[in-house]
Amino acid sequence: MNNTSTPASAPPSFRVVTLCTGNATRSVIAQLWLQKQRPDLVVVGGGTLSIEGLPMSPRTRNALMRVGLTDPGHRSHQLVADDLVDVDLVLAMEVDHVNWIRREHPEVADRTATLRRLLSDMQPGPPAFATRLAALELSSVKLASAEVEDVIDPAGGDQDEFDRCADELAALLAEFVQLLDPPPEDH
Repeated sequence: MNNTSTPASAPPSFRVVTLCTGNATRSVIAQLWLQKQRPDLVVVGGGTLSIEGLPMSPRTRNALMRVGLTDPGHRSHQLVADDLVDVDLVLAMEVDHVNWIRREHPEVADRTATLRRLLSDMQPGPPAFATRLAALELSSVKLASAEVEDVIDPAGGDQDEFDRCADELAALLAEFVQLLDPPPEDH
């Protein structure tokens, strides 16, 4: 994650990690969608079980184009501790990813949730997003079943499954950005 300093007059950037298994489809779609809709966010994608440096599949590329996104240079990335420095939110695609964070990086468990969990448990602000997030006590919340919380991984599926995943994520993320604090005003 970029740890460059921010000028004193600029508001701190809100840092999000999008997390799936291989950083090949779901976290890529979420990362790119958030970057396009909210360029004020710092968004990094990663996987819990990634092979570092693999290009995305043609099915992922086609699904991205379906929702108006592209990233021809994407390479898969295994999430590492440095990606979590100063992170405000780890946006997981599955319950298994939340459990992985709780085991491997418990220091950010209180800022880790599935996208569906946030949509079901959090109301738009005020107060600030960080305050509403802390109130959820995510590090100790009992997770729901995969059927309730997961965005299904299209890996191994046909193009229609990848397209459905992209459509689903675009719809969920459109709801999610309503929970965030408004972007800073340009001066």
